[in-house]
Parts: sequence; structure tokens; C-alpha cells
Amino acid sequence: MGYRIATIAAHAGRVSDQPGQPVASPISLSTTFVQGAPGEYDEHAYSRVGNPTRDALERTLATLESGSSAAVFSSGCAAMHAALQLLGPGDQLVACGDIYGGTYRLIEQLVRPMGVEVAWVDMCDVAAVEAAMTGRTKMLWIETPTNPLLRVFDIEALSTLAQSQGALCVVDNTFATPLLQRPLELGADVVVHSMSKYLNGHSDVVAGAIIANADEVSDRLRFIQRAGGAVPSPFDCYLVARGIKTLPLRMTRHCENAQTLAEWLGEQDGVVAVHYPGLEQHPEHELAARQRGAFGGMVAFEVAGGLERARAVLGRVRLFSLAESLGGVESLIGQPALMSHASMPKEVREAQGIRDGLIRVSVGLEAIEDLQQDLAQALLTP
Repeated sequence: MGYRIATIAAHAGRVSDQPGQPVASPISLSTTFVQGAPGEYDEHAYSRVGNPTRDALERTLATLESGSSAAVFSSGCAAMHAALQLLGPGDQLVACGDIYGGTYRLIEQLVRPMGVEVAWVDMCDVAAVEAAMTGRTKMLWIETPTNPLLRVFDIEALSTLAQSQGALCVVDNTFATPLLQRPLELGADVVVHSMSKYLNGHSDVVAGAIIANADEVSDRLRFIQRAGGAVPSPFDCYLVARGIKTLPLRMTRHCENAQTLAEWLGEQDGVVAVHYPGLEQHPEHELAARQRGAFGGMVAFEVAGGLERARAVLGRVRLFSLAESLGGVESLIGQPALMSHASMPKEVREAQGIRDGLIRVSVGLEAIEDLQQDLAQALLTP
């Protein structure tokens, strides 16, 4: 029997539904397991290769994303690095230009030097993506909604394009989560997540995940996981599974608060642009409404006055926490030019529209009136 996604989330990490098995996700801290004979074991031998707590989380993630299997890693960047290891020298990677600064750094400083050709493209233009592809293209890398400008790309169209060229389509689904967007159902081959964000939801875990829908790709990714060894601890897996149980409820509130805050920001003096797919003036609003269940909990806005004005606003907030990351129950605020995208050269950032006056907000679960009040006093010209 197939269950709906909220039901799957509520049972995240469940080891078994058989009588006598625990309802709460158990934590198996053992690093090694007894073997019946040398090299002969039932399911587990060593925790880098497999662990009961990790296995249960991976099964939940695969089900949530409609994939055949999942592999979890010690960070979102470790998960992305594993997916990018599907490429080899001479291959071409086509990636979206508006992208998380850490992903840009990973591709430019670790993947390109390995002999992989990289093309950065505006993926809102499917024709431009096709024009950038060559006979060596082996992967399209899509981040949607993007970080930090919240651009929305047509996953189905780009997946179809990738398949027609024999390339893999990889989607970073961190901002949307499986609650709002399931790329594998739209034709993508691989989904990556920073589980540090919405999946965990409480700002107390660093972990990542990859979910795939083809056995050959899944087998290779799991080999990279086992051989590379960048796996999360059983306790981290337990915390992520516990966080997933409340993901549907949390995402509903994140989306409601973000929509209200985005509309309110558009009316404030000194705010020159608001980026949120739920706004009708957003260039991909209709695509986002069609492709996703809701519009998410991230909002970006630009203030007049550039770097110094944005820095001043961030210095005056009291309820918002000035901090890296996103997706927790508490609201966070940051300045991409100096924080999440500091590793991206200024000329590259600005070419993508990531200007110095841009502020990114992870809208939490607080009372929306309190969030508005805090930003209102922070936006006041001193």
C-alpha cells in the first residue's frame, strides 16, 4: 500500500512495523558487527559500510523522493561531491549560474581541475542550455529554487533535454524539500540535499543525501559512499529522521510566513527588489505554481545603498539571527556577498544578479507580526 507523503514523514526512521519492534527510531552506535565466519555476515559488518540507524533514514529518504535508493553523507557538500564524482576527465558539466557559493567553489576548485569541462548557464533558458551542451556533456546540475535569488527552472524540460543527450540530470532539492517538489517524478535522475537544512529543521546536524532512481547510478553512488567514507554518525541520522517527522507541519508554517513576509517587504521604503516565487511578479511564478506544492520558506530582498546599507540592516535585527545556514525553526538572516557566496568572485556574483545589497532570509516559525516588527525597525534609516 502506498502512503501519502505526510504519513511517510511521520514514520521516518522506523526500523520495522513488525510486532515487538520499536516505534521510536533506535540509535545503533556500534561501529562493528559480529560475523558468523570470516567474511560472512547477514546485513552489517562495519558502520562505514552500513548501519541500522542510517539504513532506516536512507529508506525513508528514498520513499519521500520516489527514488530506488538513497545514500547519506556527512555534509551537503560531501553529498554533492559524491554526485560530481560520477564525472571524469574530458566530460562536460553544464550547471546553473545562480547557485550556492559552496557549490560553485566545489565545482571550480575541485571538479574543474580534475579535467571536467564546466559551462555555467542561465537555466531559465532551455535553448541556451541545449546550445551549451556538447557530445561530451554527461551531467546537468540544477539548483531550484536557486540560492540566493530563488529562480525556478523547468525540471521536466531540462530532464528531457539531458536524457536526449545521454546525460544525467541532477537536482539540488534542498530549498524545496520532497514536500514541495519531487524532481525524480519530473524526470530527473539524481536528487541531492543538504539535510542540515529543512529535513533536519533544528540547526543541530550537518549532513547530506543523494537519492537516485536508476540501479546503476545508485550502485555507483553507494560505492562512493562506502569507499570515500564521508558518512554521518548514527546519532546525526537519528536527529534527521526525528526532524523529518515534523517536516510537513513545519513547511506549511515556513511557506505561510514567507509569503506574508515577501508581500510585506515589497511595500517597505528602501527595499528595491523582493525575490520570492510566490509573488505574482516573480518571473517564474507560474512555473513554480505548476511544479511545486507551495513556494517555500526562503525570501531574498535587495536594499538601496548596497553593501553598507545591507550590513547596517543586519546589524540592527534582534529576532532574526545573523548566521549561516537555513531551514531551521528559527529565522536566520544573512548577506550573501559576505557570507554564503563570499567564495564566488564579485564579478561572477554580480553577473548573476547577486548584488552587494542583497539580503537572504530563512523565514522561521515565529509569529509573523514579530518578524515584520523586527525587520521594520532594522530597515529604518539611522
